[in-house]
Amino acid sequence: MSHAPLKNDRFLRALRREPVDRTPVWLMRQAGRYLPEYRATRAQAGSFMAMATNPDLACEVTLQPLRRFPLDAAILFSDILTIPDAMGLGLHFIQGEGPKFERPIAGPDDIARLAVPDMEDDLGYVMAAVRTIRRELDGQVPLIGFSGSPWTLACYMVEGGGSKDFAKVKSLALNHPDAMHRLLGVVTDAVIAYLAAQRAAGAQALQVFDTWGGVLSPTMYREFSLRYLQRIASELDRGHGDDRAPLILFGKGNAAWLGELADTGADAVGADWLVDLGEAARRTGGKVAVQGNLDPVTLYARPEAIQREVRRALDSWRDGNGGSREGHVFNLGHGMSPDMDPDSVGVLIDAVHAFSAR
Repeated sequence: MSHAPLKNDRFLRALRREPVDRTPVWLMRQAGRYLPEYRATRAQAGSFMAMATNPDLACEVTLQPLRRFPLDAAILFSDILTIPDAMGLGLHFIQGEGPKFERPIAGPDDIARLAVPDMEDDLGYVMAAVRTIRRELDGQVPLIGFSGSPWTLACYMVEGGGSKDFAKVKSLALNHPDAMHRLLGVVTDAVIAYLAAQRAAGAQALQVFDTWGGVLSPTMYREFSLRYLQRIASELDRGHGDDRAPLILFGKGNAAWLGELADTGADAVGADWLVDLGEAARRTGGKVAVQGNLDPVTLYARPEAIQREVRRALDSWRDGNGGSREGHVFNLGHGMSPDMDPDSVGVLIDAVHAFSAR
């Protein structure tokens, strides 16, 4: 399928650590409940999954923030738990409680029954959404596809939903490490196939969300998270030339691992707000681009405070990156919350572009 020429390639150039006229910016959960138009679309759909599984509605929600703000990238509207849902675990959402699985993984026998879903049959609605969004973007900005990391998906699959201490999944890893590796192995196979299918459908960059890697001890992180991120980076076909889709590895609480993540072969790593961007630049050593890392809570602040923190982050990156702004994609250190003010988002985006302009 042919696509319209890309009008704004600032985001992709930054991921390749090439010169840009200003630092590109997009925000995790930029399509979400803080927008009244999102809430109207969700009410029309009737539920989150009804919206996510309808390619036209997923497209509409993806494009909504771009109509308001001069963002430099769009991200597919979907959920990280589509893969385990397609594996038969029965994903559903409970108001005020978040995602739940009807049939969570209880032990090795459940793991043995898992198989990689068919990307067009079982997850075809995601690929249809990618194709629809890419067409409707008409080259305005690049489209990001994404997946949860193997460890993060395993957390939800074993816990059956969110968790305060991740006792079930950690116990499985400690008591039955071979079974945990089988689980992570099949999930990794699925993540690689899923991201490749999104790229084939039109995604121009790919992000892996290792949301819960930061709950692991150093030894467990290397064994149960990092090694599978390395597999994704080494085995995922990202394409070639102008069609190559850069890979971003993002982890919440991953400051200690930025150097090792930079050695995986990914194109970029995401950093949360617990590390200065200058330190992130030093730890990654110019091997990869860095994405991040404003504390999302900053969006509750007054405009002048938001502007101050944006400038501080940009200056920190430049100071740690040899005086250069290249190789940085501005983002939050995690996703936005539903009660954030859209006007504050506009202040942030305008500040990034203004303060980083050449």
